[in-house]
Amino acid sequence: MFAEIVKPLQSRSNEVLAALLPQPEEHQSDLVAAMRYAVLSPGKRIRPVLTYLTGQALGLPLTALDNAAASVELIHAYSLIHDDLPAMDDDDLRRGRPTCHKKFDEATAILAGDALQALAFEVLVEGPSERITPGVMIKMVKILANSSGAFGMAGGQAVDLAAAGKKMTETQMERMHLLKTGALIKASVMLGYQLANLNDQELCDALENYAHCIGLAFQVQDDILDVEGDTEIIGKPQGSDHVSDKATYPKLLGLEQAKRTANNLISNAVASLEILKGNGEPLRILAKYIINRER
Repeated sequence: MFAEIVKPLQSRSNEVLAALLPQPEEHQSDLVAAMRYAVLSPGKRIRPVLTYLTGQALGLPLTALDNAAASVELIHAYSLIHDDLPAMDDDDLRRGRPTCHKKFDEATAILAGDALQALAFEVLVEGPSERITPGVMIKMVKILANSSGAFGMAGGQAVDLAAAGKKMTETQMERMHLLKTGALIKASVMLGYQLANLNDQELCDALENYAHCIGLAFQVQDDILDVEGDTEIIGKPQGSDHVSDKATYPKLLGLEQAKRTANNLISNAVASLEILKGNGEPLRILAKYIINRER
């Protein structure tokens, strides 16, 4: 069932991204090659899939969701390039391939990340105009910007870097991951909601809680995979968080309690989907996948 629902959307996301990215003949430097290398490497495409599934649950056609879905994946790809740099996580492997700065060089990787961030907003505002009023577009730009900046992904990465080698409470760790990972996952869901142009606070709150829970569960599962995962499957060195002395849920809570935490978060997320009735089933399946995935 997961494959039937999600794989076509992953393929669609790949096709849309390939079309929206600059083409190699448009720029003779390594910049475009680095951008395409980072974005089109094999990935789960969880964020664009969330945008597609949320919009579909609210009655939108896929064509109305393509640009918003692509925008969140472009932001995600930029963040991975920068996270892997020697000044940050200093990783050599990403998605089973050399990281962008290893494939090219550090300067090119930095510029590729910068260019992808800019492209994300360009792509977002060029979405189907017939469905997007100026007011909705402003909300969408704000959602994507907030999820990416100091009070979102970048802020969470800063906290993560500062926490290396230090003890954190569960509350502190939760806040860090809700920024670093959860903010962009929440944006993926809320962009789908905004495109539906609804004024339903109960539905909005339910989707925000769903996104909050799966965003945190996603990071908990990442921490678990760093302990239990296989390097060839997860696409990065197993145990790298341990080597870097990072604050992780298994380190703080123990492996079994971390697994219980992830399961509880997914149960909470699934409960939030009751408001959608049968239309929420694909989102429920995706939530279950988040804690059952092996990479």
